[in-house]
Amino acid sequence: MSSIKNSALIASIAMMLSGCMVGPDYHGAPKVLATDKAFVRATPATPDADTTARWWTALGDPELNHLIDQTLAGNPGVDAARARVREARANLRQQTATGLPTTGSSAAYLRTANVSSLLGGGSGAAGGGASGSGTQGGSGSSSSGALNLYVIGLDASWELDFFGGNRRAVEGARASVAASEYQVADAVVTLTAEVAQSYIELCDARQRLALTQQDIDIESHLVDLMKVRRAGGAATDLDVVRITNQLDMTRAMLPAIRAGISEQLNRLAALTAQAPGALDSELATVGPVPPPPATTNVGDPAALLRRRPDIRIAERELAQHTAAVGQSVAAEFPKVSLLGTIGFASTHPQDLFNSGHFTYLAGPLLQWTPFDFGRNRARVAQANAARDEAEANYRQTVLNALADAETALARYGQQRDAVTDLGLARASAAEAYRLTEIRLRGGTAATTDVLDADSRRNQADLNYQQGLAQLTQDYVALQKSLGLGWAEPSGS
Repeated sequence: MSSIKNSALIASIAMMLSGCMVGPDYHGAPKVLATDKAFVRATPATPDADTTARWWTALGDPELNHLIDQTLAGNPGVDAARARVREARANLRQQTATGLPTTGSSAAYLRTANVSSLLGGGSGAAGGGASGSGTQGGSGSSSSGALNLYVIGLDASWELDFFGGNRRAVEGARASVAASEYQVADAVVTLTAEVAQSYIELCDARQRLALTQQDIDIESHLVDLMKVRRAGGAATDLDVVRITNQLDMTRAMLPAIRAGISEQLNRLAALTAQAPGALDSELATVGPVPPPPATTNVGDPAALLRRRPDIRIAERELAQHTAAVGQSVAAEFPKVSLLGTIGFASTHPQDLFNSGHFTYLAGPLLQWTPFDFGRNRARVAQANAARDEAEANYRQTVLNALADAETALARYGQQRDAVTDLGLARASAAEAYRLTEIRLRGGTAATTDVLDADSRRNQADLNYQQGLAQLTQDYVALQKSLGLGWAEPSGS
């Protein structure tokens, strides 16, 4: 009864000390820069506003939406990240269970030499009588002086978390779960941007292929006309060579464009977890590059810190390493465990569960290694250094993210201006072609002049197409830099 009272007393002390945790408490990530202002590179075309997770739907291209849905549903990278989440959650459950009592059961059959027989040496009538008496008296032994013992019982142990080592471990495991969830978000942000970029490159390549082929047709006609003029004495061999050289250079562009189309088809197939060639027929007639929306919502730097998954990952890793410091500090202090066992023991199996053979054992166990030659202090120093490294990584991640967003904003804003200029050049080339046609009908311009104007108009169309494709690519890069494309985890 006194053992039970002592155990209850120790349990009460453990409850009173349950709030004691050594090591540093985590109070959030450090402030890196002032983030209460707007982005430096933001323009009136990029106002502060709320953002949406599925940013690609603003491009208004159903085929792109379908490809991204396929990617998020079956890409191995997303599957691997989700598997890491399940692994982290299982580790959290395991770490939480570590703080609870451990129970078990045991059963044993023991056979050993009869001690009294061994001491008697086996000589003399008295010794022989004692041996016989032991055997006859129900000791469970044979005439050779052996003892049989049957034991069955239940046991339990509970390490009292006086200094919070296990609670710190649970705290770190919980932070690890959150970090793994944000790794899924980071994979989603990266993959959606990769699909959009590849799709835009495919649309651009197909458009450039068509425009280049038109240029080849025009230049081929120019070569034929120039040869006719040379035959009539109105042109020289040099004129023919020059236009032929231009035609050859234009034709030389086709293989690279076709190779680029195949590359993007293969890339999109891999991103959507399909074999090369699986999307060839589906994407054989893609439309032009989808233009970005008229306005783009970017929020502010403070929203960026809350939204970018890589920043959240770095912050949760800092919390995890902070908890690991407390776990290492707690290992320097004594460990107290409560041990207990109940069961039955008998020399005869038929008497095993008689009330007279009931046994129990209960009591505390103290474990401490005060003289470990600095091992624990070294582990604490390692944990502190790892925490400092995690804090430095967090600060660097924030700085990189802000620089990434500002750069993307600058490129997007400048490319908008470039597309405007390319649009003006395209319009002027079209007007020049129209006026040249009027001159041709009036007899003041030659057919070669019209073809040359048509070629310039076609080149202006090509330049505008490439500029628009780059603008949409910059739009995608901006969404990626803002950390868009994912939704908050539904919960653990």
